[in-house]
Amino acid sequence: MARPTPAVLGADLEVPVKGGRLVPYANLDYAASAPCLEPVSAAVAAALPAYSSVHRGAGYASQLTTARYEQARHAARAFVGARPDDALIFTRNTTDAMNLLARSLPEGTTTVVFDTEHHASLLPWPGAVRLAPPAFPGEAIRAVDETLAGIDGPALLVVTAASNVTGELWPIAGLAHVAHRHGARIAVDAAQLVPHRRLNLAALDLDYVAFSGHKLYAPFGAGALIGRADWLAEASPYLLGGGAVTSVGSRGDGGDEAPETLWSDDPEVRHEAGTPNVLGAIALAAACDALAATGWTALVREEERLVARLRAGIAGIEGVRELSLWGPDHPRVGIVSFTVDGLTAREVAEALSADHGIGVRDGKFCAHPFVRHLLGTSDGGCDDGTASAVRASIGIGTTDEHVDRLIDALRDLAASGAGVSS
Repeated sequence: MARPTPAVLGADLEVPVKGGRLVPYANLDYAASAPCLEPVSAAVAAALPAYSSVHRGAGYASQLTTARYEQARHAARAFVGARPDDALIFTRNTTDAMNLLARSLPEGTTTVVFDTEHHASLLPWPGAVRLAPPAFPGEAIRAVDETLAGIDGPALLVVTAASNVTGELWPIAGLAHVAHRHGARIAVDAAQLVPHRRLNLAALDLDYVAFSGHKLYAPFGAGALIGRADWLAEASPYLLGGGAVTSVGSRGDGGDEAPETLWSDDPEVRHEAGTPNVLGAIALAAACDALAATGWTALVREEERLVARLRAGIAGIEGVRELSLWGPDHPRVGIVSFTVDGLTAREVAEALSADHGIGVRDGKFCAHPFVRHLLGTSDGGCDDGTASAVRASIGIGTTDEHVDRLIDALRDLAASGAGVSS
């Protein structure tokens, strides 16, 4: 039986607006970092009194903390439907996970990636083949098919599951099928998917999945890379240090040869040198368990209702344009990006905060090529406020009032922007 939807910390937060008033905060910036779930905070609080080192301590607190850490690994594996022999390496976040995977590719591997990716999935691969934004999902599959057909040797397709700019869902099952038909592998950036939808790595036949705790209601600095163990087991350790080794030799008496170091063959040990972020892993696992216990049907239904309310409201405002790659009817998670005629994205975001107590994100969302494509601009970097958009994103804790407050505020801003442009 599904449990009630867990609450988020900060749901009663009040923020100042112009005039000195305090108003309830409308947090519509979940895609950047989601607030902490109450069960996540409780799990961390419960672990703190016995917090200790992991894996190598004989004391009770160390043994208990080690058990909790490995249970967290088990919970995260179950959350994404990993195969029994898949490795799960705890990382700092999705960016860290993708960089770890990039360091683990066999020599001569060609990486294929779309220009629609978040920088975490776009930048770690030297010499990657970069594909233009596809006009529709079928074109994405066709482009990958044609590209992989011309590649000799190992290849890796890297793709998002849900866009951090538009929220649109990508056809990862079809892309995985095409990749495997060509003998390639697929790595999926699931950072924006797993807070909103169930993911089953094994059923989708994905090779690697990466996600972040801070987008999954567990803002304690942990993420995960999950997938096939062979490449990871054969790669050089991501970090060099204690815990990843089985033996470190001594130089000896005046010998010139460097001491021999034997690294663990277990990829989970091999790539987690040093003391890990134990509390981050516990938090991430608590979030996984809380979402799974709530049940995806209720979560998805509520999100879709709120997203439809927000998009309908935006569509009814002259001068406000929603950004989309594949059109208004394509399925998406709770992310809506838009522009307001006559105003920069920063002006809109600052006004929403200062006048209405609404938190959104403005900029290029660490997806510069994609945002430029959607806006029809040829250039513009981090400091170019004109080639940017505003992003509203929702999740657990978002209410009808938050959505309606944003729509009303945008209606007023659009009217003022029209006055400026005229």
